[in-house]
Amino acid sequence: MVTHSKFDSAMSSSPLDSKMRLSYHYKTFTSKTQYQMVLSTFQKLQESGFYWSTITGKEANAMLASEKVGTFLIRDSADHRHLFTLSVKTASGTKNLRIQYDSNSFYLQTDPKNVQSVPHFDCVLKLVHFYMAQNKGNIQSGNIYYIYCSGQKIPLELIRPLSCCMSTLQHLCRKTVNGHLNISSKRDQLPHNLKDFLQEYDAPI
Repeated sequence: MVTHSKFDSAMSSSPLDSKMRLSYHYKTFTSKTQYQMVLSTFQKLQESGFYWSTITGKEANAMLASEKVGTFLIRDSADHRHLFTLSVKTASGTKNLRIQYDSNSFYLQTDPKNVQSVPHFDCVLKLVHFYMAQNKGNIQSGNIYYIYCSGQKIPLELIRPLSCCMSTLQHLCRKTVNGHLNISSKRDQLPHNLKDFLQEYDAPI
C-alpha cells in the first residue's frame, strides 16, 4: 500500500465495450460519471505509449528488471476488483501497486482507514504525473510517499515510463505543449481541430 450497477442496454454498443477488453474480467460501473471517467482514462492510456495492457505481473517484473530505479509502466490488473496496476522498479526490485477507483476518482492502494488522506484524480495519467512531480521536488520539500510491502518502507519514485511503442511526432509535440506551455488562456484562439487534438490527451507524460 502507499501512504502520506450496470448500465442499461443502450451502453452495450459504447466504445468501451468494443475496445476495452481487459483480459482478466469485464467491469460494471456504479454511475455514468464513473463509466465516462474510466472510458476517458482508457483512451488516454492507449495514447500514452506506456500502457502495456494485458501483460502479467511476472512479465512486468522481467521487463523492468534491467531498468533504472524509477522506471514504471501501467498494465491491466489481475485482481477483479481493480482495473489498472502501476508496476515500478525500486531499489528493492519491481513493486506492483493497484490503482483503486471509486465513483469519481483514481488513487493508489492505501489503508482503507486513510483513503481520504491520499490524492485522488479523475484520470490515471494525472495520478502518475502528480507522483512524478512529487519525486522531482521531494528533496527540497521532504514530501515523500512510500510503498509499504512485506515489512519494507520504500520511497515511491516515478521517473521514467517504459514505452511499449514509438510515439508519433504529433504526439510528442502535444506532450511538449502540455508540459511546457501555458496556453489555457489562449486555447479559444487555436484552430478547432488543434484544440480537439490537445484535449484528447492533456497530459505532459
